Amino acid sequence: MAEPAADGRRRTSARYRERDADGPRDKNKRLKVSYSEAELAIVREAAARANQAVAAWVGDTALKVAKEKVVPVSVDARDLIAELIQARNQASRIGNNVNQIAKALNGDGSVSGAQLTATMDAIVKAIQRMDEATLQVMRERRPRS
Repeated sequence: MAEPAADGRRRTSARYRERDADGPRDKNKRLKVSYSEAELAIVREAAARANQAVAAWVGDTALKVAKEKVVPVSVDARDLIAELIQARNQASRIGNNVNQIAKALNGDGSVSGAQLTATMDAIVKAIQRMDEATLQVMRERRPRS
């Protein structure tokens, strides 16, 4: 429940402010959703993780997906996306190394062949990881109908 602010007005959470921005909800509009026991257990678990009531979680999630604020992905796709993020971070670090090598070469030429080879190998591996993960995500992506 919202607590009163110092000025006496009620504070509301970001979730409710977002909902209010869309206009008042007509509480007479209801939708019945049916689940098997196994499906309901999954939905209850997800609602608990979000610290929401089941009906609120189902409604908010469905609305976010419908508005394309959230794109549902499988656990496998989440793992692949995490791999892409790691590869991107690695590529960023490698880019920093390449900049440092270029600076050293332009300054006094104190970069060894081994350092240059190691950096270039890391670049190739990072690009390969990103390519593999990207292709996997593309294979698993379902086209919108």
